[in-house]
Amino acid sequence: MRQEQGFSLIELLIVVAIILIIAAIAIPNLVRARVAANEASASASVRQLATAEISYNSAYPSTGYSTLATLGGAAPCTASALTGCFIDNVLALGSKSGYQFEAVGFGGPPNTTFVAGAVPQNFNVSGVRDFCVVTDGVLRINPGGAGAPLPPDVAACQAYASAQ
Repeated sequence: MRQEQGFSLIELLIVVAIILIIAAIAIPNLVRARVAANEASASASVRQLATAEISYNSAYPSTGYSTLATLGGAAPCTASALTGCFIDNVLALGSKSGYQFEAVGFGGPPNTTFVAGAVPQNFNVSGVRDFCVVTDGVLRINPGGAGAPLPPDVAACQAYASAQ
């Protein structure tokens, strides 16, 4: 008798079942890791926006605080009141790492306060928290804030919990 070589159908099904079980365990962890990375990037970017707003206000006191587009500029960037060159152009365009960003100056001219914020582009996919900062420079978080305005006004941002 000739011996058959290869795997039986049952052996192949067992291997496929094991792979599916491993994937079912690993994929949610990968999604959570991606959300955490997006949120870390967003919070760092909002802090960067606060620093850029303060720098812009110091450099151009007749304008005061400004908008997101004015804080950046396309490379090669030449600093002026219209292109501050304080943030990179990717962030100045308003979308980075699954988050949508905005910064606005209020109370002017010259603008005496600002609010900068970030909200997830796809809630529960790219992030689950909103971030904002106002003139006091404290990063605030709104957990589960899907649908919050971008950016919230100063009072709404100050109502968020301070980041730890």
